[in-house]
Amino acid sequence: MLSAATSLSPCGRGRLARQRGGVRGISFAPARPLTPLSFAESPSPARGEGKNFPFWLACSTQAGVTDQLVLASRASIAKGSKSFALASKLFDAETRDRATMLYAWCRYCDDVIDGQESGHGRIAYAGTPAERLAELEALTAKALAGEPTGVMAFEALARVAAQTGMPARYPADLLTGFRIDVEERPFETEADLLTYCYHVAGVVGVMMAIVMGVSPDDRATLDRACDLGLAFQLNNIARDVVEDAEIGRRYLPGQWIDAAGLSRDDYAALAHRETLAGVVKRLVDLAEGYEASARFGTPALPLRSAWAVLAAAGIYGGIGRKGRAGGAAALANRVSTSTPQKLGIVAASYAAAFSRSQRWPSPGPSRTGLWTRP
Repeated sequence: MLSAATSLSPCGRGRLARQRGGVRGISFAPARPLTPLSFAESPSPARGEGKNFPFWLACSTQAGVTDQLVLASRASIAKGSKSFALASKLFDAETRDRATMLYAWCRYCDDVIDGQESGHGRIAYAGTPAERLAELEALTAKALAGEPTGVMAFEALARVAAQTGMPARYPADLLTGFRIDVEERPFETEADLLTYCYHVAGVVGVMMAIVMGVSPDDRATLDRACDLGLAFQLNNIARDVVEDAEIGRRYLPGQWIDAAGLSRDDYAALAHRETLAGVVKRLVDLAEGYEASARFGTPALPLRSAWAVLAAAGIYGGIGRKGRAGGAAALANRVSTSTPQKLGIVAASYAAAFSRSQRWPSPGPSRTGLWTRP
């Protein structure tokens, strides 16, 4: 499941909204290659080591050994997401390092597509977004085949895959989310919306569940993990619906806008905010169903990972519910939770994690009626 903050994935709504057609300037050059430290002292092959992966990629960072790949990934988080850097402290050391390396890859890909560095500023990369995406796809495939790429972020992804047995389809699914934005595909139906949410957030939930120790073959638990990612993304879209409209990006299904009697051209205009609030309520209501389903996956997780997941669900679900309660007024300002509120949710989630098997027993209720990942 997702980490203690959906900011684990820097990918999501809003990508490319300010960058139609790409920008040109400096070349898209790989980052400076890292030289891995020797693991000769006490190497520990990790679960999922495959024949295609060099041995050093599958070595863990146990026994106090922290290599350059992990350090560089931590630096990426420190620059790109203070929220995730803090949230990741809820994990045990091994899970935290793997989550950090997965984040580094997500962050790098998002920056290259958006033309940013660590999610900030503006950097001119050569080529169009489509050309840069093709480069990312090629490097990702190369890394997952066990071939050196010379780029820290892709070596980090390869390490995670080697240690956990993560199938290559999941990183590929995330890159498909970039493609949806690059191609500016329209969102006509609820299924279009949920498909997009899967590719930019639900699949991150799946990958994080694997990072936390869930077997790649445990489809039931991975479906619950995906549900949490869907809930996060739906709440993100609900929170930012006006901001997105102002930069020309619509994630609301066209059919929903039509059903509300709004125009697709100016649905977010100030004069329509009361009606738009009803559409946003529909988004948050939808998110709550996936959030509730996701909680039934927590018994399959280690205690600290379950704690992180429940905290994330409470924080992001709370943002959606706060926006829904605020109605039209909440659309004028970005809804957030205060630090004391977050700390309260984290504390309550710690207690809930201990009783998760009783409160949300596996396998849980049927997911009938919920969208299911491909």
